[in-house]
Amino acid sequence: MKPLFKSLCLAAFTALATFTAAAGEPWQDALAAMPLGTNPPALTRTNTVGLMLTALQANDTVKGIVFMPGATDELYFFRRVNVPLAAGAAPTLLDCVTAITNHSYILATYRAPFLLLHTTEDHLDGFATVQSPRAEKRLRSAVIARHFLFNDRDWDDIYPLLQANERATLAPGLNQDETCHFYRHSFAAWNLTQWELLEATAYAGKTTFTLTTWNATFTGDRRHGPIPAENTIRMHLD
Repeated sequence: MKPLFKSLCLAAFTALATFTAAAGEPWQDALAAMPLGTNPPALTRTNTVGLMLTALQANDTVKGIVFMPGATDELYFFRRVNVPLAAGAAPTLLDCVTAITNHSYILATYRAPFLLLHTTEDHLDGFATVQSPRAEKRLRSAVIARHFLFNDRDWDDIYPLLQANERATLAPGLNQDETCHFYRHSFAAWNLTQWELLEATAYAGKTTFTLTTWNATFTGDRRHGPIPAENTIRMHLD
């Protein structure tokens, strides 16, 4: 091999290795390292959310798992989730994600740093209106060194903890009529930034928020995609 060609190959390999390291581990690898801690025969409407959210461990790739309203509708409203797990195995969080997306209408999409569990009902973007880029930058740089776990919790239930961890003043406050239209929140997360906590809340509650210099105001998201039909089960794992 000529010296110049060899040098170019070495440089290319080094650049590729650097890029791979910088990109971090795949989200599937992160979840595969997280044991479920129990071995239920199936994932059902009564145990799925609790098992999966509790199994999430602190890591740099999947900082949070969010059950969006389409997914919780499948569990609690349509009651169409009854997914077997391999008998005698030691299931991981990845096994749960694979099983539920292969045998129900629930989809899994990774939007760093979150794994979103959703259906075609849900919109995955367009939830934030930023009127103060400076405030957004401030919230993106402020890390909350703690663990959040909300399982089927309404706005009034989670509001005090959210506000205690945000520099922006959150609205609406407690006991407001408009929050009755927010979906109940189901998500777990570790070490989010203050901005990411706003994101997770909007994903879970089917809300959008407007950020000004000092305030983050949530409103109901009126967008609604098609409800999965009985003949459109998709085998999907992004």
